[in-house]
Amino acid sequence: MTPALNGHTTEELIALLAPLGVKPGLARRIQMAAVRRGALPDPAPDISPRTMARVREATAIPRLQRVGRAVSPADGFAKYAFRGAGPDVFETVLIPLLHRPEDPKSIVCVSSQAGCALGCVFCATGRMGFRRNLEAWEIVDQVVHVAADSPHRIGGVVFMGMGEPMLNLDAVLRAARILSEPCGLAVSGKSITICTAGIVPGIRRIAAEGSPYRLVVSLNHADPARRRALMPVEGAHPTAELMTALREYHAATGRRITLAWTMIDGENVADEDARRLGELVRGLPVKIDLIDVNDPSGRFRPPDRTGLDAFRDALRRHVGAPVARRYSGGADIRAACGMLAGDPDPDRGG
Repeated sequence: MTPALNGHTTEELIALLAPLGVKPGLARRIQMAAVRRGALPDPAPDISPRTMARVREATAIPRLQRVGRAVSPADGFAKYAFRGAGPDVFETVLIPLLHRPEDPKSIVCVSSQAGCALGCVFCATGRMGFRRNLEAWEIVDQVVHVAADSPHRIGGVVFMGMGEPMLNLDAVLRAARILSEPCGLAVSGKSITICTAGIVPGIRRIAAEGSPYRLVVSLNHADPARRRALMPVEGAHPTAELMTALREYHAATGRRITLAWTMIDGENVADEDARRLGELVRGLPVKIDLIDVNDPSGRFRPPDRTGLDAFRDALRRHVGAPVARRYSGGADIRAACGMLAGDPDPDRGG
């Protein structure tokens, strides 16, 4: 395959381009131009046309095709639909963070796969099944396209779109490095979040490599049997094994574990559910992010305000950890958590 200049880290490009006569300084300039502009550097007196001709012949700068865009009139969330190296459509979400008027910014929620193999019953992507892994350049170019369309700077990237990032971890980590490198998009590594439904080998690899990225684990139930009914991944990576890996991760990194909890009325928001979670995480520093389930079919519903308040109080009582309710916007354009499904007609809303 022809190497993609926007799909390799700085270190990789230096090694890749050296046989073509490219010095490290020029390799960095090539990366910056390829990632940010989708082009080679402009001609300059210190750049050999002959060298650049060799680079042009031996490499490529593939770009995504944007096939749709929808903006929520309710909250400004924007959903983008792309095609890349294959025919499948995958989606990206722009999340505006405007609560600090002096520093408005946006977060880009990227997809790492087209479809998903995990089959979480409350997730539209999971119902699609797995189509394919995305390449590193396809992940990076999602951010580039959305950043060009955003009125505010990109303050972070979250791997929480379509797919399970830990099942495409080589490409995900390569993309995260490119996004954070000075010659990539210079997004702080601490502002990049990798989410997982609980793929234990991936968690252990991230801990072993000392990656600076934040980790979020979608847990959703502390009872293994009931979790398996919601998340079939429990069969491959049981809760007990997952918790061992998370304790190892904390020991290696010293970081608090963020647990995402998709709230489903009648499933996981009772006092007993909070008590079980407290027992499960005892001694492990955690933070709990509460997220409303989003299911247009109506099968799963979030708790009402009374139920939410009662569950939050139960978590504080039984778990004693920080609890935050994370706003999942863009539901009206099917851009909220759990709603991405490769929409073939994503232009509703503008």
